[in-house]
Amino acid sequence: MSSGGLMGGIYKPLNPEQVELIHGEALRLLEEVGLAYESGQDDVLELVKHAGCRVDPAAMRIFFPRQLIEEMVAQAPGEISLYSRDGKNDLQLGKDRVYAGTGGTTVKVLDLDSGEVRQSELKDIHNVARIVEEMTHIHFFQNCCAPNDVPHEHFDVNIAFAAMMGTRKHIMFGCSCEQGLRDTHRMATRIAGGKDALNDRPIFSIAACMIISPLKFCTQSTANVRTAAELNVLTTVTSAPMSGSTAPMTMAGTLLQTHAEVMAGITVHQLTRPGAPVLYGGLPALADMHSMGYQGGAVECGMMQTAIHQLSQRIDVPNYATSGCSDAKIPDAQAGWEKGLTTGLAAMGGNNYIHHAAGMLESMQCIAYEQYVIDDEIIGQACKILKGISTGEDHLAFKAIREVGPGGNYLLSDHTFQHLRSEYFQGNGVSDRAGREAWIENGRLSARDRARAMARAILDKPLEPKIDPGIEKDIRSNFNIFL
Repeated sequence: MSSGGLMGGIYKPLNPEQVELIHGEALRLLEEVGLAYESGQDDVLELVKHAGCRVDPAAMRIFFPRQLIEEMVAQAPGEISLYSRDGKNDLQLGKDRVYAGTGGTTVKVLDLDSGEVRQSELKDIHNVARIVEEMTHIHFFQNCCAPNDVPHEHFDVNIAFAAMMGTRKHIMFGCSCEQGLRDTHRMATRIAGGKDALNDRPIFSIAACMIISPLKFCTQSTANVRTAAELNVLTTVTSAPMSGSTAPMTMAGTLLQTHAEVMAGITVHQLTRPGAPVLYGGLPALADMHSMGYQGGAVECGMMQTAIHQLSQRIDVPNYATSGCSDAKIPDAQAGWEKGLTTGLAAMGGNNYIHHAAGMLESMQCIAYEQYVIDDEIIGQACKILKGISTGEDHLAFKAIREVGPGGNYLLSDHTFQHLRSEYFQGNGVSDRAGREAWIENGRLSARDRARAMARAILDKPLEPKIDPGIEKDIRSNFNIFL
């Protein structure tokens, strides 16, 4: 049973007055400063001008009236359903409901057998999907790495196919081009059983980094967002600024800029197709001021991500979030505390769709198969926090205490057996809770050692393709499939 969908919202770094202040200043920023745009967006310029925006061609900038922003974000759905193919990991996004999964599109893999870094390939997407399929607390699969052995023009359909062959959980990927999205939509229509079936139960979605921070629309991603709206495919509208380089050094300034960028993107999306499903994709991070690199494991990243959920709820749009972006190079103690803190904060904050939560290392540059097993445990514990402590009559255990009485014990109590496996988090086996003697006898294994063995055991199982053989054959005959 999936642990997803539990209610967060128990940690709020912003008070209501601060949320209103940032929201109001973001609207002012869009009116007075606006967003720039790359060339090649004539269709977008016509769209926003017709809606009442002022466009300055010389400065290549769009100025958004406050009223237009408010009207467009109000049209975006406040509740969105995304589906797994077996019904066991459906996602009901909105409010403070929490789900966490993979993400990345890295270019490197920490090889499971050699322990050395190598270039990522299409087979890695399939292998990770197979691991994710067996992880209880990883609720969805978002593409994890680039298939460097596949021609770029065939990325999208191959990523989606490799993932769907490995897992029946919901699939999201970062679309490379409009045609790739259309091809994937045709393929998914076949797998889902027709267009109506796919519309009723969307089994895939896309992520689109529509904003080049600070304050600029990306031509290709904007086109992808609009194509997704046309096809009624859920998309993220993503902004990923870094404090100190592409956003102000302060957390509040980064939140203000991110909120403005995402609202502008949602406005273009909703002007394209009112009511189309969209996720608010604010992903603020921190720049390492020594190297200027991305720093995703800082505790402040978890704090800002939780504040972003508050801002997304201010406009009632489910949010696309990030956690687990450790700066560690291997699955070690640093990876553990950075992932534990950021994922715990993101879950407690109520973020709806938390990608990057599993598998990521080296500031989003690398993945490790064993890290998915470890992160499944971390996500499960974060979700356990959201369950709180039940004080129902049976959980309060007054009768059990009376029956045992002073000086007794609860080892053979019926109450103990009733709650033995349900009250406390059981884990997937990667955590060691045995005594030292047993640990020595078992080979003195670290958590990483145990996780590697668990990942290898999954991959050594006979292949069980998760797409019907007849449909698979049809797909292979109609698309350039490289898996």
